[in-house]
Amino acid sequence: MPPKTPEERELSLSNLKPAQKRQRRKRVGRGLASGKGRYSGRGIKGQKSRAGSHSMRPGFEGGQMPLYMRLGKQRGSTSKDAMPVGPHRTHTIPVNLADLERVFDDGAEVTLEALLDKRLIRNTRTDVKILGNGELKKKLTVTAHRFSKTAAEKIEAAGGTATALRPVREVKRRAPKKLKAEEPADEVETPVAGEPEAAEPEPAEPESTGESEENGEAEAPESEA
Repeated sequence: MPPKTPEERELSLSNLKPAQKRQRRKRVGRGLASGKGRYSGRGIKGQKSRAGSHSMRPGFEGGQMPLYMRLGKQRGSTSKDAMPVGPHRTHTIPVNLADLERVFDDGAEVTLEALLDKRLIRNTRTDVKILGNGELKKKLTVTAHRFSKTAAEKIEAAGGTATALRPVREVKRRAPKKLKAEEPADEVETPVAGEPEAAEPEPAEPESTGESEENGEAEAPESEA
C-alpha cells in the first residue's frame, strides 16, 4: 500500500499549513532601498497622489464641467432641473377608475374614508383626484376633491355620480392685445429733383362794380341831396 500523501494524512499541528502560498503584504514608505519609499508608488504630485482620490463620485471629471451640466436642460415645471418643484410633483393624490373597478362593489359609496380603508390612499390630509385611466362598469357614488373631465364622464356614463369637494377652477386666459391702427400721416408732396416747382396760383382780382378807379382809390358815390 503506497504511503499517504500529506493531504491524505490526518490533519494535526505537525502538518498544518496554508492551503496556498502566502503573499507578503506590500510595505510602503520604508526607505528608498525598499523600492516603495519616498512616494510609496503614488508618483509625484497630482490628483492620484492624494488621499481619497480612488473613491470619486460618479460623473466626476476631474474638476472640469461634467457632461450632465454641459447638455441642454429640459424646460417646464415637471423637469428635474426646475427646482424646487421637481419632477412630476403634484399637490393631489391620483386614484384611477381602474382601481375603483377592482376594489369596490357595484352600488358602493366611495368616500375618502373608504379609499383609506381599501389602502388606495395613505391619508386624508392631501386632496384626492380621480383620474380616468381604465374602464368603469359599476355604478358608484364617488366623492373626492377633484375629478378629471374623462373620469367624471365615465362615472356618469356607468350610472353613478361624481361629487367634487373643491370648486372647479376656471382657467382665465388673457385676451390678446389689439394693436391700435396707426392713423396715416398727411402726405406731403416733395419736389422731384430736375422738375420745376409748380407756381402758386395768383389770387383772383375782385370785379369792379363802379366807375374807373384813379390813383388806386375808388370814387365814393355822391350822396343824394
